[in-house]
Amino acid sequence: MWEDFKKFAVQGNVLDLAVAVVIGGAFGKIVSSLVENIIMPLVGVLLGGYSFEKLSVKIGDVVIEYGIFIQSVVDFLIISMSIFIFIKLLAKLKIQKEEEKTEEEPKVDPEIELLSEIRDLLQDQKRVRDTE
Repeated sequence: MWEDFKKFAVQGNVLDLAVAVVIGGAFGKIVSSLVENIIMPLVGVLLGGYSFEKLSVKIGDVVIEYGIFIQSVVDFLIISMSIFIFIKLLAKLKIQKEEEKTEEEPKVDPEIELLSEIRDLLQDQKRVRDTE
């Protein structure tokens, strides 16, 4: 069982996933900082210094702070859009890389390949005759 686990743990997919989780966590912190420290203050300026987080309604003795919920929804939308753009960019780079790979491999015309084979056969026949 231990050997099976070691094989599983060192497979490329598991290592790739571990790296992706670490990078994703770091990227999440970057995006959260972008939202909290740059985008939302700008939104606050556009709204005249008003913050979503301060929105609330008092019903009896209970205070419902629905502004925090709105802020969470806005944060989610901005973070998900940022991740979407990031993934699109990565996919575009991957496609470009694959296109470069396919462009590097020249396709051999079947006629040229056939002529090369005939040439090689004629050379082999000539060598056989020369050795006789």
